[in-house]
Amino acid sequence: MFNEWTQINAMLPTTWMMSAIVGAVILLITGLYMYYKFHVYNFWRKRNVPYLEPTFLIGNIMPLITGKIAFGEFVKNIYDRYANQRFVGIYMLHKPSLMINDPDLIRDVLAKEFANFHDRGLYCNEKIDPLTGHLFLLPGKKWRNLRVKLTPTFTSGKIKQLFPILKATGDTLANFLEDKARLGEAIEVKDIMSRYSVDIIMSVAFGITCDSFKYPNNEFQYWGKKIFDPRPFWNALLLWAPEVFDLFSVPHTEKDVTKFFTKMFKDTVEHRETNSIIRKDFLNLLIQLMKNGYVDADDNTENGNVEQTTENKLTMTEASAQAYVFYLAGFETSSTTATFCLYELAKHKEVQDKVRNEIQAVIEKHGDLTYNAVNDMTYLHKVISETMRKYPAVVLLNRICTKETKLENTKFSIPLGTQIVIPVFGIHMDPNIYPEPKKFDPERFSVENIKTRHPYAYLPFGEGPRICIGLRFGLIQTKIAVISALLKNTVKLAPNTPTELEFESGALILMAKGGVNLIFQPMS
Repeated sequence: MFNEWTQINAMLPTTWMMSAIVGAVILLITGLYMYYKFHVYNFWRKRNVPYLEPTFLIGNIMPLITGKIAFGEFVKNIYDRYANQRFVGIYMLHKPSLMINDPDLIRDVLAKEFANFHDRGLYCNEKIDPLTGHLFLLPGKKWRNLRVKLTPTFTSGKIKQLFPILKATGDTLANFLEDKARLGEAIEVKDIMSRYSVDIIMSVAFGITCDSFKYPNNEFQYWGKKIFDPRPFWNALLLWAPEVFDLFSVPHTEKDVTKFFTKMFKDTVEHRETNSIIRKDFLNLLIQLMKNGYVDADDNTENGNVEQTTENKLTMTEASAQAYVFYLAGFETSSTTATFCLYELAKHKEVQDKVRNEIQAVIEKHGDLTYNAVNDMTYLHKVISETMRKYPAVVLLNRICTKETKLENTKFSIPLGTQIVIPVFGIHMDPNIYPEPKKFDPERFSVENIKTRHPYAYLPFGEGPRICIGLRFGLIQTKIAVISALLKNTVKLAPNTPTELEFESGALILMAKGGVNLIFQPMS
């Protein structure tokens, strides 16, 4: 009996402690819940802004974190639900964000009031993640200084200098597809376009020949695919809660990726300098920025008004970050756009035939595929534009409010520090702007039809001072891919290819789930 009482008495402190811990946890959760409900998630209600009801702790991004929905569909669903509202409040974890739906207000944010919305508010930490120190992510004065220095590298004169590299890679793609067309087998087009893109980017950005059609598993292909692997949780944090990376001093870029690209860039630069190699490519322009602080002017003086100053020369690390983002943009966005374009052309034979006829006629007129010939292909430009309308690679634009700003013709002022979301994919698929938005119709981009639309209702490259600096290069790279694929071949859907694509969840850009299988056949 004595032993039983002893055991009971020994258990009492443990039981009391467990009860106290459980009680404390319940109290903490209750307090946290009340704090979020009546303070954190009361932000938009207090300001009389329509908002999407949040979930405790997660806000509105649970579908993104769990990978249940693609980023593009996420913003489109919210846009569709609140399309009659000029803006709507949402919550990214604990942070209030404002999704702006009205093109006039979008113009205010991206252009008219740019001084108050010049930063993206995305993760950028040059100390712990040096490859994030590039033009797309950098904030404030550092972004502005770098933009001025890099703008001359993307003039039409510079792209003309790079055109022979683009054409040569296009010829390789054409020969590869001709061989595949003779076999008549289905091929996964995204993989083929990735090979084409990586060969171009590695050549013009690093001066390295990959020969990805012969060696499809080369290291540059490997790292490119690894970087864009869908990572729902980490990519959601990158966009919506970048401070988490800073708080825990964790880089978003994997260390192996950083090590590979920085070493490759440094080794390539040192090889050129040691051997006095000068090549008309993007790497040579970056070397000029490291040595001189400016890029030599084109013969056509397109960038002759750019101040040539030796101050603030690029460091090796800064230059490698610019080459890295050029690699990312050229590798993935151009290849996905070309893939989606060929997919739509495979579904619409009349459009395919019309664009092929134009390609053949313009090349015959110019005597060869030249830079000017590509720019003369007006129907091809409509086709690419419609592809980017229906499948924008960047499905949303981010900005951060750096100064409280009153929106024009509204009673609302955007508070300092508020994250702005511009739902590109939702706008591009709005039936009030683009009737029958799922229909592929290149004539939406005739001169007459463009004039009927708001200029900020089409945003594949963004707009305003932070519009994509490489848009001209990206367009011509994509056009050459389509030209090379269609010049001597017809293309149709493979039997297992759906007529409506699903999109990959957890990916930062719009990607087709499961790839796109097409069949190429020789012209009869």
